Amino acid sequence: MNMRLLKDEKNYRKATKKLYELFQIEDLTSNQELSDEFDILSLLVEDYEKKHYPIEYPTDPIEAILFRIEQMGLSKKDLVSILGYNSRVSEIISKKRKLTLPMIRKLNDKLKIPLESLVQAY
Repeated sequence: MNMRLLKDEKNYRKATKKLYELFQIEDLTSNQELSDEFDILSLLVEDYEKKHYPIEYPTDPIEAILFRIEQMGLSKKDLVSILGYNSRVSEIISKKRKLTLPMIRKLNDKLKIPLESLVQAY
């Protein structure tokens, strides 16, 4: 197993192809060498993707919330279970009420919205 950092698209494609092949092995954990190769390749591919294909999140917290609920097929009504009362959700969405730290934590935990997006001023 001779692996290096992925520095170009060609090596990235080779690594993802190999990763896919390893993923197809049913009992990968029974072979320690292949299992280690899978783990290392996963880290290398993830690192390359973070650098070359970053995911852009909205920097406005409210835009981030609306973007995420749309992605998840949810509605503003679904935020009531996270943020509290319907009126509170409306005030937050219309930017009449600020997010509190407990709300930010819940949104991060339940909707997986990055904290970096939720703590921005608006």
